[in-house]
Amino acid sequence: MSTLNELKNSILADGVIDETEVKQLRKVLYADGVIDKEEAEFLFELNDAVSGKANHSSWETLFVTAITKFLLEDKVSQGEIDDEEALWLLNIIMKDGQLDKTERALLNNLKSVARNFPKILNL
Repeated sequence: MSTLNELKNSILADGVIDETEVKQLRKVLYADGVIDKEEAEFLFELNDAVSGKANHSSWETLFVTAITKFLLEDKVSQGEIDDEEALWLLNIIMKDGQLDKTERALLNNLKSVARNFPKILNL
């Protein structure tokens, strides 16, 4: 399975992310060593689809680590969440109208490691 869409279809077939699927996701997402915007949005789409389900614990770890990497290891504002990133993050989190456990873990992680944490992300 080499494409995000193939992987998404496989994962969403049963609506739960298991350990094997997390390993597949990690392999595909980190193939080039970088998490880009398309991949970050893909992760949020998956998370919205499986929110509240009995996902493997490694899913939350992958999600938090990958999105943190995407936001803090960019070329424009390394180590910081700039205004554009904060607005993107707020919009994508609230796209489904709820802040779930995995997204809360992401915000808590960002708050602890980023040099700045914009007030609009204090949800």
